[in-house]
Amino acid sequence: MEASQIPQLRQFFFIHMDSGNQTQAAEFLLLGFSAKSETQFMLFGLFLCVYLVTFTGNLLIILAICSDSRLHTPMYFFLSNLSFADICFISTTVPKMLWNIQTQSKAITYAGCLSQIFFFIVFGCLDNLLLTVMAYDRFVAICHPLHYSVIMNPQFCALLALGSWCISVMGSLLETLTLLRLSFCTNMEIPHFFCDLPEVLKLACSDTLINNIVVYSATGLLAVIPLHAILLSYYQIVSSTLSISSAAGKYKAFSTCGSHLSVVSLFYGTGLGEYLSSAATSSTRTSLVASVMYTIVTPMLNPFIYSLRNRDMKGALSRLLGRVVPLSVRTITGLS
Repeated sequence: MEASQIPQLRQFFFIHMDSGNQTQAAEFLLLGFSAKSETQFMLFGLFLCVYLVTFTGNLLIILAICSDSRLHTPMYFFLSNLSFADICFISTTVPKMLWNIQTQSKAITYAGCLSQIFFFIVFGCLDNLLLTVMAYDRFVAICHPLHYSVIMNPQFCALLALGSWCISVMGSLLETLTLLRLSFCTNMEIPHFFCDLPEVLKLACSDTLINNIVVYSATGLLAVIPLHAILLSYYQIVSSTLSISSAAGKYKAFSTCGSHLSVVSLFYGTGLGEYLSSAATSSTRTSLVASVMYTIVTPMLNPFIYSLRNRDMKGALSRLLGRVVPLSVRTITGLS
């Protein structure tokens, strides 16, 4: 055996199944970004900072909502679920990417790739459904204010959140389990920094018709229908708001859903941008930039949008930090 063949054997290893030419990949390669060492160092620092900012920002949102009784309302209950989903969403892809950059390795196991696909779809769908639920909450608050406390009672809110989780898990399971029927070719290179389901399907040697049907059906049920529900909710909100005679009343109504509308625009705008970029061009760099915007930048910006545009959230964060910082100072002083 030639020495030049050893790295290839280490990178492309397959487990042969009993059915002759059917193979199941034991390892994929995530090509990611530039292979230059100096660029890799900069990317590691950049994405580590982004990850820490995203994790800290969303965690502060959750802690502020849990610690302030004034924020124990349906809107902030769903917001805390959204922040948790954003933490999990970015944690599905970025830590593995940072580990690969640090170890100078591009490999991800077959099981690891399937797990990444599963959790990526779960938390992506959960974001989508929670934004839909929050749009419904704003619709009830503005269009039916007298019945708001009756409709959005704690039991119903918990049911909406639990339903969003269950639907996301079941949809992801359906899309992920259908991958187990596929065999893969010898080219196991994924031109992304994570296991993106469409890119993995491109590597399959066997027929992917069933997989494509499942993917398109799940996208229609878990993305297109919720988007239409959001648009319908805001159509009703705008119609109801325009009927308010006073300018102050209109401003108050629009301000209550301004943050949510900004997050919806960012989420669907970057998601649509990723889809259009992958469909319109074969450029790997363009697709990577679109993926970064959708999977990393959006979860990072959500806490800033809700904290900067929401007076109640800014007050809760100030009170939370006001309690945490003096406690940390006292602890350090006591230890010293």
